[in-house]
Formats: sequence, C-alpha cells, structure tokens
Amino acid sequence: MKTMYYLTSSLGNADNIAHELESAGVKNWFIHIISNDESGIKKRRLHSSNYLETLDLIRDGLIGGVLGFLIGIIAVALLATLKPLNLELPGITYLFIVTIITLFGLWEGGLAGIASKNKKLAEFEKDLTAGMHLVLIYISKKNEPRIQYIMSHKFPGVKFAAEDRHFLNPFSRLQHS
Repeated sequence: MKTMYYLTSSLGNADNIAHELESAGVKNWFIHIISNDESGIKKRRLHSSNYLETLDLIRDGLIGGVLGFLIGIIAVALLATLKPLNLELPGITYLFIVTIITLFGLWEGGLAGIASKNKKLAEFEKDLTAGMHLVLIYISKKNEPRIQYIMSHKFPGVKFAAEDRHFLNPFSRLQHS
C-alpha cells in the first residue's frame, strides 16, 4: 500500500472525495483528513487523521530504541571489561541490562515523538495553517490508476501534493510529481 496526499481548500471537497471514492470501492477507513478544523471533520463524519499520522511517535520511538540499544551495548562492554567490585556476572545479567536500557530509550523516544509533529507533514504546515485540508488516501497498487483517474477527472481543483510509497516506514520521504 501507499499513501496519496491531496490538498483541498474546503471540507466540502474532502467530503465529496470521500463519498466518490467510497462509491468506487475504496473503504472509508482508507481515507483520512488532516485539518485544523476538527469540528468540521466530525460534523461531516469524515475520518480524521490519527496520532500515528500526525505525530512522530514511531519514528522517534525507533530512534530512541536504537540509541538505547547502542548505549546498552556500550554499558555492558564497559561493565564486562572493567568488572567493578570484581563481580562475575552471568550472561543473562548483561542481556537484562541491554534490554532495560533499550526499552528506556524506546520509551524516551516515544515521549519525544508524542511531543513533535510528523516530519512528513512539515511541508504542509503552511497550507494547513492557511485553512487548507490534506486528504490522505491509502491505496493498493491495483487501485492506483482508478483512484488517480477519479481524482484528476472528477476533482480537477484538488491539488495532488505528494505520495508516500512506503507508508509504514517512518523514515521514507514523500515524493512529488
């Protein structure tokens, strides 16, 4: 699956897009709207974006986990090499230390991710602040030509903004046509 990003000036257009795509067989769950007008989204019963789409929880959590793992490995290497207090520790203790430090890094990264906006959406911040609405459509390869046809022919005023070929990968970059 990949994600197609479209910018529209009104929630009415976003609502029409959602209904048109639903009638074309795209499940409503695969159409999300990112907007500063949350009440308008709820009023129209559209799917608002979720925290995984708007925050950097996964990206920063993964970075924190990797950093925690590396720090854990360094700590264990120092502990095994320096042997403070001349203690002989079993191997499971070292594994436990690396696991605890990795989980702490994951937790800290997740907290940092909750506090920061998704890096992929940063380029749309100016548009969203200006009152635009970002429509995210999750599509499979087989449905892509049909969705592109619908969007270009039935909604010519809606601007194609970007696509994310790897929507699950928080480190992938958006591609623009």
